[in-house]
Amino acid sequence: MRQQSSNLLQKARQYEEEKKKNISVEERPVFHVSSPVGWINDPNGFSEYQGEYHLFYQYHPYTNHWGPMHWGHSKTKDFIKWEYLPTALAPDEDYDHAGCFSGSAVEVDGKHLLMYTSVEERELENGEKEVRQRQCIAFGDGVNYEKIEQNPVITADMLPEGSSLVDFRDPKIWREDGKFYAVIGSRHADTSGQIPLFSSEDGMQWKFETILERCKNEYGSMWECPDFFQMGEKHVLIASPQNMVAKELEFHNGNNAIWLVGTYDKEKKQFVRESVKSIDYGLDFYAPQTMETSDGRRIMIAWMQSWDTYMTPADAKWSGMMTVPRELTIKNGKLYQLPVREMEQYYTNTVEMKQISMENETKQFDSIKGRVLDFCVEIEEGEYEQFSIQVAKNDSFYTEISYEPKKQELVFDRTYSGIDRDILCRRAAKVESKNGKIKIRILLDRYSVEIFVNDGETAMSNVIYTKKEAEEITFTCEGKAVFNLKKHEIQIEE
Repeated sequence: MRQQSSNLLQKARQYEEEKKKNISVEERPVFHVSSPVGWINDPNGFSEYQGEYHLFYQYHPYTNHWGPMHWGHSKTKDFIKWEYLPTALAPDEDYDHAGCFSGSAVEVDGKHLLMYTSVEERELENGEKEVRQRQCIAFGDGVNYEKIEQNPVITADMLPEGSSLVDFRDPKIWREDGKFYAVIGSRHADTSGQIPLFSSEDGMQWKFETILERCKNEYGSMWECPDFFQMGEKHVLIASPQNMVAKELEFHNGNNAIWLVGTYDKEKKQFVRESVKSIDYGLDFYAPQTMETSDGRRIMIAWMQSWDTYMTPADAKWSGMMTVPRELTIKNGKLYQLPVREMEQYYTNTVEMKQISMENETKQFDSIKGRVLDFCVEIEEGEYEQFSIQVAKNDSFYTEISYEPKKQELVFDRTYSGIDRDILCRRAAKVESKNGKIKIRILLDRYSVEIFVNDGETAMSNVIYTKKEAEEITFTCEGKAVFNLKKHEIQIEE
C-alpha cells in the first residue's frame, strides 16, 4: 500500500510541475492564491509553521472541475507574495481513497500536523453505497507529509446518538492551555447542521466533549468548515451552511458563510450565541478559515467562489482562487475585515485627489485605471440618488459598484463583465451612512473585485473574467456629490 501511496502522490506532483510551466505569470492574479493547475476550492491548513504562513487547499490537479480531492500547498512570509509547493496529500489509502477532504493544521514540537477528513466509499452486499467521513492525521516538515498508522483518529461513532454517520467533515484544530481541540462539521438527526467539539492531550487520542452549537434547521442544513476562536471577551463560531433560503439582504440562497458571536464557558464547554450574521455579502465567498499570527492578529482567508457560480472560462488553464487574507476585529458587535497590512509594502504609483465635485455627470481620470489596484472612494457630502463606479471597463464591458443613500444599499453588478453564462451577477448589501458619507475601498487583481466599506464594516467578494485589457475606471453621480480618491498600484517582483 505504501508503494501505491508514493505513486499517486508522485503522479500529482509530476503533473502539476509539468503543467505549471504552461501557465504564464500574466495569466494569473498577482497577489491572490490561485490554483497551481486544475481545480481548487476550500482553504485548508491555514497556519504558521517555522516562521512562515502555510495554506493548503482542496485540489484536483487533472481538470478544471471538482474531482478526487488532494491537498494542494502554498506558503508565504507576508500573505501577499505566495510560493507554490508540491502537492501535500493524495487519496492513496484505503480509508481516504474517495478523497482527502478539508481540514486544518497546527505546529507541534517542530512538526507540522495536518488534520483532514478521509472519505471512504464501499458497496454493500445489497448494492447500496456506504460513505464514511473520518478525521485523520499527517505529520510533515513543511513540504513532505506522512499519514500516521493510527488513522483515522476521530470517527462518527464517537458522536452522541442521533448524529449522522455520513456527514462528518472539515476539522479545525487548535492548541489551548496545553491541550488540543477540534471542531468538526456534522449533521443531526433533524438533518440540519451541528458542531461537535473534541479534545486531546497529545493530538492523537481524541474524545468527544460536547455539541457546541446546532443549526436546528434555522440556517440552512449541513454546516461545513467550522472555525472557533476568541476575540477579546467574545468567542466567534464560523460555519458555512448549505441550502440556505434568502432572508432580505442578510442571507442569500444556497451556500452561505456565517459568523456567530457569543460567550463561551471553558469549564462547561458551553457556547451561547448572541447574534448570527453573514461574513461576506458578495457573490463569491465560501469556506473561510482563520489563523492567529505570532503577533496576535486573527487572519481569515476564503475560497473566492460559490458552488453555484462556476464561471471559469473554457480555455482557462486553472480554476479557483482565494480571497485576499484579511485581518479581523470586532467593534460594537460587528465583524470588521480589511486586507492584511502587509499589502502596503507593495504599493506603487500612488495618486491622491481631494474634493472632487460632481453633478449629474460621469468623470474619468487618466491616472486612475488598471486591473491590479487598491483604491478608495470617500464620498464626503452630497445630495445624490446614486453614485456609481465602473471598473474593468472598455467599449464593450464593465463591472459596476453603486451606492444609493436613500436605500442605504451598495450593489455589485457584473452583468456586463463579459460573462457568457446565465449565472447570478448582482448582489446588494445594506450599508449604513450618515448624510451620504461613505468610504468604499476596492481591491482589483485581474480576475477579482473585493470591496470593503467603511473601514471594513462590510465586505463583498466577487470574481470577474473580463479581458485584462479592459482597465478603465469611471465615476458617475446622479445628483451632487463631493468625494476624495486615493489609488495605489500593486506590484510584486517575481
